[in-house]
Amino acid sequence: MSTSAPHLRTTLADALTEDGTLADPAWREAVQAVPRELFLGSYFLPVPDSVPTRYVPVHQSDDGWLEGIYSDRTLVTQLDGRVRPSDVTDAGVTGDPTSSSTLPSLVLRMWQQLEVGAGQRVLEIGTGTGYSTALGAHRLGDDRLTSVEYDPVVGRAAASALKAAGYAPRLVVGDGLRGDPGASAGTYDRLIATCSVRYVPMAWLHQVKPGGKILATLSGWSYASGLALLTVTGPGAATGRFLPGYTSFMIARPHDRPPRPTLALLPGEARPSRIDPAVIGTWTGGWVAQLAVPAAERMGAGAEQILWDVSTGSQARTMPGADGGWTVVQRGPVRLWDRVEAAVRLWQAAGEPHQEGFGITVSAARQRVWIGTEDGPG
Repeated sequence: MSTSAPHLRTTLADALTEDGTLADPAWREAVQAVPRELFLGSYFLPVPDSVPTRYVPVHQSDDGWLEGIYSDRTLVTQLDGRVRPSDVTDAGVTGDPTSSSTLPSLVLRMWQQLEVGAGQRVLEIGTGTGYSTALGAHRLGDDRLTSVEYDPVVGRAAASALKAAGYAPRLVVGDGLRGDPGASAGTYDRLIATCSVRYVPMAWLHQVKPGGKILATLSGWSYASGLALLTVTGPGAATGRFLPGYTSFMIARPHDRPPRPTLALLPGEARPSRIDPAVIGTWTGGWVAQLAVPAAERMGAGAEQILWDVSTGSQARTMPGADGGWTVVQRGPVRLWDRVEAAVRLWQAAGEPHQEGFGITVSAARQRVWIGTEDGPG
């Protein structure tokens, strides 16, 4: 069977059409037209079951390079903000992913969830390799798309790949949390972010016109995530709902947690926990806990959870109790577990809905996530 790039693009488009990802023929056409291999000269693959995760490079000369590019998977292209596949030997390396080409099904699902119409102007936050940008430029036209990339090295590589692929959208290197530095109020009809953020930046809410839409993943220092589609209701204001599924992205670098020392567990005040700690190890439970203590990191698993807010020195840790329940030990000015318990119990009282049961309202004064309706618990 042929393994040429055009054949593999068609195979990928067929698979994404069959599973329902590609509902719009125009986006299928984009998949078949955009050569993803131009955006991925090399990439990292994780070594299965390695702890910490070890990544090995895959280069153009390696067997399986092209097939890997047209698989529906995220391909890491940078570690720790500086290490690229070309810098690494076959033995591999450990590190934290800081740039990647997101799995095509997620990219295309998000482009379609954005509900882009003909002639609308779109701001993309996070150019990355440029593959998503190319899909958008093919579908919308170069003159309707601006893409912002934080990392200048990543941005230069994306610009070169986009040019080679025949696309010329407007590209900006800078802090995407400030949006498009050349934009005036209400410049854009749509905004799509391929990084996650701790909160919706005010610049986005001014650069997207009232009635326009923003699609972004909300995350935090515990790295729980929820994808929200918001409608801008006025300058600096928006409301929307979280979407079904399980979407996560690398957090925007200016929103990532600061460097911190090695954790030292310290004594504190003990009491019984009113919730099963394992619940914050689930997708939505962990996200609810993060909403309650957004400055805390979460570690551990099952009944043994650890929360640590490095900014205040506050800690909470749980463990099985002697009576079949659970014990929590807390210290510091912020009682982290108290806040988590209150949020989780609100969620449990509402029937433990998945994130599609939540919404968000944003104003200049605050950003509030709520359950059910805007006047519901939050």
